[in-house]
Amino acid sequence: MKCPFCGNLDDKVVDSREGKEGEVIRRRRECVSCGRRFTSYERIDEIPYMVVKKDGTRERFERQKVIAGLLKACEKRPVSVSELESVANKVEATLQERPDKEISTEEIGTSEVFGFESALRVPAFAERSEYVPDIDPAYCFHRETTLAILSGFMHNRRVLIQGYHGTGKSTHIEQVAARLNWPCVRLNLDSNVTRVDLIGKDAIVLEQGLQVTRFRPGILAWALERPVALVFDEYDAGRPDVMFVIQQVLELDGRLTLLDQSRVIQPHPDFRLFGTANTVGLGDATGLYFGTQQLNQGQMDRWSIVATLNYLSMEEEVDMVLANVPSRQTEQGRELVSSMVTLAGLTRTAFAAGEIATVMSPRTVITWLQNLEIFDDIILSFQYAFLNKSDLEDRSVIAELFQRCLGEDLPESLASTVTSGS
Repeated sequence: MKCPFCGNLDDKVVDSREGKEGEVIRRRRECVSCGRRFTSYERIDEIPYMVVKKDGTRERFERQKVIAGLLKACEKRPVSVSELESVANKVEATLQERPDKEISTEEIGTSEVFGFESALRVPAFAERSEYVPDIDPAYCFHRETTLAILSGFMHNRRVLIQGYHGTGKSTHIEQVAARLNWPCVRLNLDSNVTRVDLIGKDAIVLEQGLQVTRFRPGILAWALERPVALVFDEYDAGRPDVMFVIQQVLELDGRLTLLDQSRVIQPHPDFRLFGTANTVGLGDATGLYFGTQQLNQGQMDRWSIVATLNYLSMEEEVDMVLANVPSRQTEQGRELVSSMVTLAGLTRTAFAAGEIATVMSPRTVITWLQNLEIFDDIILSFQYAFLNKSDLEDRSVIAELFQRCLGEDLPESLASTVTSGS
């Protein structure tokens, strides 16, 4: 502390006393340079931290509002109050470490929320709407994929997530949106989705007792004019005519021309577009995804970011499966799930080697464990979750892998033994 007499910055404390009610600490200091003494007072910083909302208005940061918002977001979810308080503590600690006393709502809860360090500051909404997905507190975020999705929200990039089935591509986007309070709408691009579904059509409506014709916008036209993240699920299964409609909004300006309306829709500043696909637009080379097709490479070129989300590591997958079935979060349960995940990994290896035609996804493992909770039979649960979906010729191989990981024989393995013995 600077000496008021000689300006020297070096001093020593010779006496400290608390003020009334412990709100102030009085310290008697002695300058090392001139030897003169002076008094300083230490108080708690009571300057309020202000939250700058999207409309520019300011309000005082209140920890209880953060907790209240988290409680509302996690309704009907197995999240304890202590976990929510921990999140609120992280937010408050972030504020206290900032040199400025104001923080935009767009900066609250970014890198701390997703479980890894990042310098990205992603825009977020202060209030949740009916289109914001529910938060799954047990969800495990893949770092590279999450960064790609966050960059889409932050810089309005068109992001396509590619990977095997069951890896959680669409869910990944939804869970990022849920934590940003960003409205998110998911559309499965099956063969029944047409241009009309995306653009809209004229419809007869009743107004003041009269039948009149009004234009009813499709899902794409509707979303473009709103702060919504639109997710095209199973993007590589869409019809060619639908693809060319989407191609318009993949452009940098993202405008959509409505020919029958003779108008151009300008996208909302907070509109975002994402897609998920099992292939990268080159067609199905594995035989797993019948119905997918080759995509126009000019269109694929318009996707700003293409990220790949494959299966997690064994430990990460075990944690994810256990998070979905909390009752199995014991030492014995973890050992069982580890064996189940090992079996899933072996099926993926066997598929890559051409030995079987189907693979176990993380979703299948979760379903298997959930079935086990219902039937309390490891073999029956496995049959319902995976074995009955596989080819008859593959079941002997799967039965061998099952016996290797779980130490039990499937009926298919016993039948195979009897057949070979006869």
